[in-house]
Amino acid sequence: MTFAAVDYDGLIPNNVALGQDLRVKHALEKWHPGYIDWWNDMGPEGFQESLVYLRTAISVDPKGWAKFDYVRMPEYRWGVLLAPAQEGRTIPFGRHKGEPAWQEVPGEYRALLRRLIVIQGDTEPASVEQQRHLGKTAPSLYDLRNLFQVNVEEGRHLWAMVYLLQKYFGADGREEAEALLQRRSGDADTPRMLGAFNEKTPDWLSFFMFTYFTDRDGKMQLEALAQSGFDPLSRTCRFMLTEEAHHMFVGETGVTRVIQKTCEAMKAAGITDPYDIAAVRKLGVIDLPTVQKKANLHFSLTLDLFGNEISTNAANAFHSGIKGRFREDRLKDDHQLENDTYPVLRLVDGKIVKVDAPALSALNMRLRDDYVVDCNVGVARWNKVIESFGIPFQIKLPSVAFHRHIGEFAKIHADVDGNLMTDAEWEKKRGDFLPSDGDKVFIEGLMQPEMEIGKFASWIAPPKVGIDNKPGDFEYVKIA
Repeated sequence: MTFAAVDYDGLIPNNVALGQDLRVKHALEKWHPGYIDWWNDMGPEGFQESLVYLRTAISVDPKGWAKFDYVRMPEYRWGVLLAPAQEGRTIPFGRHKGEPAWQEVPGEYRALLRRLIVIQGDTEPASVEQQRHLGKTAPSLYDLRNLFQVNVEEGRHLWAMVYLLQKYFGADGREEAEALLQRRSGDADTPRMLGAFNEKTPDWLSFFMFTYFTDRDGKMQLEALAQSGFDPLSRTCRFMLTEEAHHMFVGETGVTRVIQKTCEAMKAAGITDPYDIAAVRKLGVIDLPTVQKKANLHFSLTLDLFGNEISTNAANAFHSGIKGRFREDRLKDDHQLENDTYPVLRLVDGKIVKVDAPALSALNMRLRDDYVVDCNVGVARWNKVIESFGIPFQIKLPSVAFHRHIGEFAKIHADVDGNLMTDAEWEKKRGDFLPSDGDKVFIEGLMQPEMEIGKFASWIAPPKVGIDNKPGDFEYVKIA
């Protein structure tokens, strides 16, 4: 078996020689039935018997790593895939910079590493649980298939983290792997670990925003973990990033298609004022101000996933060589940061100001700043669509102080421009910034399923290109 090939002979596809590691192989085989039970209970509702045109990893060679074919989701071949090892790889940052990368867990960092892996692992099944009802209101078979592709790959990412727990953390790892199947998104007693993964995903615009904004946080975290001095974690995350790119593509193009359809409908009806919301909604499309409010909501919820702006945990993870920065290998500094500073937004005397903080303590802020830059690239593309129709409207990301529940701005209210507000002002203006109950009712009213081959719901445009270059009338899901 070459470094790129995946062994499909056993129950668990892998490129980590599981057949020669019987302890871990048996542990994963023992975990497998519980995973399938979880998938059947909490995976996409109503479509487990449907044949879905999915891609499955057959290699970790970026030039040809996946094949496409019809498969029932419970029969999807989830497995353990690591990017190829880099011969002579050294730890690229922190106090151990330049030392050989670890192939086993360093004893002094065992608890820290385990927690990072568990938190990452917990997000993967959580998003599947959040999205399990969406299939019933899919705007097309194309979108239905994309939803299911995201879901099965999030399931595979759970497998990726469980493999690390089972192989490197003994009894503790086995307990954590079981617990990942016991927690439930939004459950009052056993919720998922991070707040954004306990929110509902009630409609398809929410799904597109989630995959654009929240999966992008996943990209940032995976990029930082891919720098890890613990080589198995680095290799795991490097391959996960290959799959994560599709999830963000689904989000960005999904929102683009919503905007495209709205602009086309406005032009055909002769509506030039994007704020004539009642008139636009009569066309059966989602008005641009509501798209903006959805972006405000999902962007702000995702910012909370980065944690506190000043963080001892983040400093310890970097200093220890466990978690780096976004694309650490491209940065031009000493990669140790012990004498460096980084500008951080703080609340000082009732004002939001930028102050220099120790760079090690400000790593969450730096990763969040990189995230905001990355988000704005896609937002600019959305605005080009609007501009092409001559409509005077722009989607803008709100201030990082807006609608926060974790960090420096959790105890204050700020508008989308970062201006501080009283509680009374916030309550009065909240509906201008975030989806109101009326907005939610309107959007959910549009969510009527369109399951005819080649057809799309009234509120979304067809994609420019089909999956795997398939024609517009391809049957992406054969509904059972």
